[in-house]
Amino acid sequence: MSLLAALLLLWGETSWDTTAEAFLWLDPQSLLEPWANLTLTCQSAFLTKDFQLIMNGWRQQRVHHDTYVMSHQFPLGAVTSDNKGVYRCRCGVEPPTLTLTELNRWTMLSNLVEVTGTEPLPAPLLWPDPVSWITPNVATYLVCHAAMRGVTFLLRKEDDDNFLRVRKAQDNVVARFIVRHPGNYRCSYRTDTEGTPSEPSEAVTVTEYAKPPAPMLAFLGTYQTIEHPSSNAVLACKAPRNVFEFQLRQGEKMLTIHGARPLRELSLYYLNLTDMDDQSPLTCRYRLHRSLDTWSEDSEPKELMWSDETQPAPVLTAEPSSHDLEPGSTVHLRCTAPKAGLRFGLLRQGDTYYPLIQMQNPSGTEAVFELHNISTIDSGNYSCVYMEQEPPFSGSAPSELLELQVNGPPPKPKLEVLWTGVVPLGREAKFRCHGHARMVNMELLREGFHTPLWMNQAMRSTTADLKLPFVGPQHSGNYSCRYTAMSPLSFESGTSDPVEVIVEGKASRAVLEFSLLNMLPGLYTA
Repeated sequence: MSLLAALLLLWGETSWDTTAEAFLWLDPQSLLEPWANLTLTCQSAFLTKDFQLIMNGWRQQRVHHDTYVMSHQFPLGAVTSDNKGVYRCRCGVEPPTLTLTELNRWTMLSNLVEVTGTEPLPAPLLWPDPVSWITPNVATYLVCHAAMRGVTFLLRKEDDDNFLRVRKAQDNVVARFIVRHPGNYRCSYRTDTEGTPSEPSEAVTVTEYAKPPAPMLAFLGTYQTIEHPSSNAVLACKAPRNVFEFQLRQGEKMLTIHGARPLRELSLYYLNLTDMDDQSPLTCRYRLHRSLDTWSEDSEPKELMWSDETQPAPVLTAEPSSHDLEPGSTVHLRCTAPKAGLRFGLLRQGDTYYPLIQMQNPSGTEAVFELHNISTIDSGNYSCVYMEQEPPFSGSAPSELLELQVNGPPPKPKLEVLWTGVVPLGREAKFRCHGHARMVNMELLREGFHTPLWMNQAMRSTTADLKLPFVGPQHSGNYSCRYTAMSPLSFESGTSDPVEVIVEGKASRAVLEFSLLNMLPGLYTA
């Protein structure tokens, strides 16, 4: 995995996928009569020969070109009861493998386009770009997206009848509105100057802050580890939007440390541990523009820990006994060193190395680490280390391994549905899987199938959202979720109690032939 890819897993994705490989929109023959004669245009992000149009959750049309092209137009004609519905498209890919399957021959599904044939027109989408907040002298944008090309966009602010912004989209399907004041905003669109506006979008709230919100500071990698003084620790400071300048700090002191800016909202810092003369926590902050003196809030602090293993090993004990522990109880892991004033770290054995689970700076000679509401996922081998907090910052060898054994099966997650009633054809079915651990992979499963339908990662919480991105009648059935540990740790939960998904409509033979493998698994960081 590349450095940039690893960093993107630490922070989630935006509310709108600007890197989508397939994009779908409506081209009406006349904006005065938009439903009289329609064409659906599927745009690819790369040259391809294959396109597929999907209506109401099942395969509708597939075309193959003799030469590579960037787009294909699907004539729809006049809107009738036979072609009303929800559409998406996808584009063919040529992966570097001799075996083509439904999992690797197509891109992910495009954006959703609704064809109703009725007035008012379907609601557009509205989202902030890049953030949903403003500060004095710093604005943001609201992007309004309609499925129909060439319309006129309208932005309104709730509780302000005098606020109206108008943008002509020309040949585009989006309009960007600059926003300088807090409030709740909605957008709509119309096909001509005298036409009836569409249904309004969902509201977007823009908040004003006195100073920009704090960035995120994290160690590179899934888990923090104990470093050796001869190695470099890599810290990543991630701002919520593009910024002019970052600072890495210890208290009120700015550190001048070599770094890199792979993205305008991201700064990497390479810490040479032997050059560090201070062991106090690190924070980072940013400012948005050269001409502004206002810095953001500070990030949450991060502490470094390393060891040259020259000091005597501490002793690790468990209270109660580390064997036959009851699920739901609390275990205290006591790490005892030969002197006071040290920094202690609790480690858990992984496949090839030891992730740092907890850290403490007690005043005495021992640190007591608590594991609350334990379960089978906490079973494993633990050790602890300590390091000096004054130069030359030497550290101990790890303690002897202490094995924890927790009784009972792994705790099951809970799967929650994020809709009510029947799922409309062609829409997304969104779920939320509630687990019992952070830094896990979560999977959406369907009864009778072995391959997960959607995957997600819960990095900073114990929950993650899962979905069926585009459902048809064939997706009615029972679903559950499970979670597994991210490397180097290893555990797997049981499956949640099932929930039933009921999709409107009855499945025809053509629909039933649509394989669930057409739904490519996704990856998202919660």
